[in-house]
Amino acid sequence: MKIETLLREKLQRELMPTEMEIVNESPKHGLPVEAEKHFRVVMVSDRFAGLSRIERHRLVHAAVAVELENHVHALSVQAFTPEEFKGKSFSTPECLGGTVWKP
Repeated sequence: MKIETLLREKLQRELMPTEMEIVNESPKHGLPVEAEKHFRVVMVSDRFAGLSRIERHRLVHAAVAVELENHVHALSVQAFTPEEFKGKSFSTPECLGGTVWKP
């Protein structure tokens, strides 16, 4: 099963978002899309109400802990309550360095 699919299923089940966007950003970091190592998640959930930014990130990370430990190298998280969400997604900047994947 694709990592992106696993992330989507686990986040949906654990955090019940009203809106969610998952973007595989591996190509922005010199990897093929199939590598599925870098992801950006934008999520809107009532579960984030009353939580700090770090507490929200911890919830997201806990939901996908197995993938973070075993496969995913980087996970950018933007977590909003429905009241906070403005319908925007902020893109991640291009990677400025690091290793380039070579098959």
